Amino acid sequence: MITDYFSRLVCLCFASFFLVHAGAGVAIALLIPAALRRAEKMPARSAAAFLFSLRLLPFVMASCVIAALCVPSYLLLEPRSGTEPLGGLCATAAVLGLLSWLIAAARAVVALGRTLAFERSCRRSGSETRLAGRTVPALVVESRLPLLALSGLIRARLLLSRQVLEALQPEELDAALRHEEAHQSSRDNLKRLVCLLIPEVLPLGRCLAPLERSWAKYSEWAADDQASRGDSHRALWLASALLRVARMGSAFESELCATFTACGWGLEARVERLLRTETAREGMREPGRFAQHRELLLIGAFTATIVLLPGAMACVHRLLERLIQ
Repeated sequence: MITDYFSRLVCLCFASFFLVHAGAGVAIALLIPAALRRAEKMPARSAAAFLFSLRLLPFVMASCVIAALCVPSYLLLEPRSGTEPLGGLCATAAVLGLLSWLIAAARAVVALGRTLAFERSCRRSGSETRLAGRTVPALVVESRLPLLALSGLIRARLLLSRQVLEALQPEELDAALRHEEAHQSSRDNLKRLVCLLIPEVLPLGRCLAPLERSWAKYSEWAADDQASRGDSHRALWLASALLRVARMGSAFESELCATFTACGWGLEARVERLLRTETAREGMREPGRFAQHRELLLIGAFTATIVLLPGAMACVHRLLERLIQ
């Protein structure tokens, strides 16, 4: 295939992204068992931040390589005149890279569409209210479903069914709402969207799915810890609310909503953690910003160091020339 200057750049970007992203993703996938063992020894909030950083790591690495190395080296060193054939490896990798982006975008659009449709149906059958002592606005829905969830990416809103509102005791409701507000302070719905938008290591593969499932589990545990805040009585009320809502049955679940009884398969573990008094204190230990995302920061620092090395651009350009042949 014959390409001009800027078409080659676009193809090289997609191809380089796919190759770097796939290589880093496979390496992370091989390290998942060790990462999960390490997460088990951390407080829940630290474990959630650690696993989320690992999920982002291949994407961050590939993006840094493209933005800081591939594009500048091509623009600085590639002659602008004439056309050049595109090799089979480069073309195949570019197609796979583009396909992985399209699949990720489609997945995110579908999830957003389902969530927005559900929110519209809630607004039609619900009424806006301000619950006492709550900072997040609430929508009380006239529904038989046991709905208790946090919806929204930036401007969050609590969704509650009348059934849940009337069934929970005041202390249980307060603990449950604290749990949902903890998801809001951690921006967990936005993180869910990020996981959907990030391309998979392979277009149709899900080799990093265990990281996402474990992050979801620890994010629920972290919200439980933050809701109880070291108070064993709050932890007990929260466990009671979990059991009471779970007994009501299942409700709508969205990839972009933090539902109170999310990860139903782990409900027993959540209740057991809350009943252990020493676990309730974990919510008091909050990691610093560097501790939460040090893996991503270290990758950024490493990339910046590589860019500043003498001859780095020329070396990258030679690699791109080999890839394009």
